Amino acid sequence: MLVRHPQRLPLLGLGMVALLAGLLAGLLRLGWDLPVPWAGFSTLHGPLMVSGFLGTLISLERAVALGRLWGYAAPLLSGLGGLALIVGLPVVVAQGLLASGSIGLGAIFLAILQRHRALYTVTMAVGSGLWILGNLLWAAGWPLFQVVFWWAAFLLVTIAGERLELARLQQLTGGAQPSFLVLLGLLFTGLLLMEWSFAWGARLFGVGLLGLSWWLSRHDIARRTVKQSGVTRFIAVCLLTGYGWLGVSGLLALWVGGVPVGPQYDAILHSFFLGFVFAMIFAHAPIIFPAVLGAGMEYRPLFYAHVALLQVTLVMRVVGDVTG
Repeated sequence: MLVRHPQRLPLLGLGMVALLAGLLAGLLRLGWDLPVPWAGFSTLHGPLMVSGFLGTLISLERAVALGRLWGYAAPLLSGLGGLALIVGLPVVVAQGLLASGSIGLGAIFLAILQRHRALYTVTMAVGSGLWILGNLLWAAGWPLFQVVFWWAAFLLVTIAGERLELARLQQLTGGAQPSFLVLLGLLFTGLLLMEWSFAWGARLFGVGLLGLSWWLSRHDIARRTVKQSGVTRFIAVCLLTGYGWLGVSGLLALWVGGVPVGPQYDAILHSFFLGFVFAMIFAHAPIIFPAVLGAGMEYRPLFYAHVALLQVTLVMRVVGDVTG
């Protein structure tokens, strides 16, 4: 495979290293007997997966879209932050790097807004702001079980903005954009309410998740493209299944409320991060990786294998969590 932009590989590599380390930390949390880099490493599963991996990947994608050299500072900083967590540097060092990387992503979106201001660009810029706030709250000493909702909002709002950009290709009804804003408002209100009542804030956050699941399923062009074939249909299948898991996560949060630990907490988070976010990764990988690396990616029907494996194993996990 010919890579036309090999200079971007190290930045992508930093994200992939964080992904692998995050998976190791996740397996350790599940009780697997594996070598531990250092004591307490398993507690960094969330920061590595969200900020170290996904934050770096999103920042790299947006830096490429911006086309300015300074934009690559964002994925570099977040990637180095993930690396700092892996090698066991003081957590405050990693937190500073990750916060700086998220601020860099915010700067990228400010530059994008200067070029083109629309609902979808503003939405993605707000998403970067949520990542900044989440990282700063973590650095300020907030517990991860609360910070993770800010990180989840960052990913959801960013993804929703990207899909909104494509949804403009359709004829949206007059109430589509106002309803989108109302649902974002519910999501943000839930985040703020968690400071006073974690249980009810999480429930309101769940209403926002459930509503955005409906909105995205209703207005995304995937509803049309799923009827096509090849990679176009594959992308649509991933998107629609992801929206389904987003709704599951919302229903669970609405039912359970805010819980800091335990199987119900696990079900809420992994319905979102595995069911929704990873479905979005699978859907966008055939588009993003060629754009970032300048390398072609040939679609094969075998792509459905890892999607099916994710669905089966996640159903088993969530059912096990819920039924105890």
